[in-house]
Amino acid sequence: MRTANGGVAPSTFSSVNASGPVVRSGERLSGLPENLSKQEMRSAARARRQDACDLFGARIGPVLTANFMAAFSLPPAAVIAGYSPMKGEADIMPLLTALAQRGHRLCLPVVTGKMEPLAFRAWKPGDSLPPGYQGIPEPPPASERLRPDVVLVPLLAYDPSGHRLGYGGGFYDRTLAALRADGSLSAIGIAFSAQEVDRIPGTDHDQRLDAVLTELGVVRFGRRGVA
Repeated sequence: MRTANGGVAPSTFSSVNASGPVVRSGERLSGLPENLSKQEMRSAARARRQDACDLFGARIGPVLTANFMAAFSLPPAAVIAGYSPMKGEADIMPLLTALAQRGHRLCLPVVTGKMEPLAFRAWKPGDSLPPGYQGIPEPPPASERLRPDVVLVPLLAYDPSGHRLGYGGGFYDRTLAALRADGSLSAIGIAFSAQEVDRIPGTDHDQRLDAVLTELGVVRFGRRGVA
């Protein structure tokens, strides 16, 4: 059974993942306090995301996969950029595996410089991921460099207009700006629904998301890309 916006319905979510305490889709954590600086908002959002991750655990992966497949119809040749989840980020490895099984080429981000856009190196499930920048797993330098058509973006929080609260380094803003200047792109945030906030202060340099994928389904923000 599915919700009106294409997500997995509560009964489906709990039945797909029967182990552990039952958690219903749509359960949200308390809102972030108002009038926070971005640094304070990041700290609060990081704690909120970790609570959601602890709540859903590994059960989130199959649900995100089902919701993505129901919402997006990608060209067979589309190259998908994912990420290696860590520190409370929603697990997209089941989704990346499913996309690889459909024949899509995959890639993961690599930091090449603190003020540079991310590079993307080819990767497939089962490939090694040695630690890179700040210990983040990444494909080795010998891996082929790819230009993604769809970027799955980790985040700390998002708002109804598609603004994303990141980690403060500006990597994804620079990357999305460069990719959009180079051609068609879909930037899809990956989150727990509890990460939604009323408003994220934005600047002219911030790159908005095209959509956000959560356990409830997909929220689109009006941009048009590949997906």
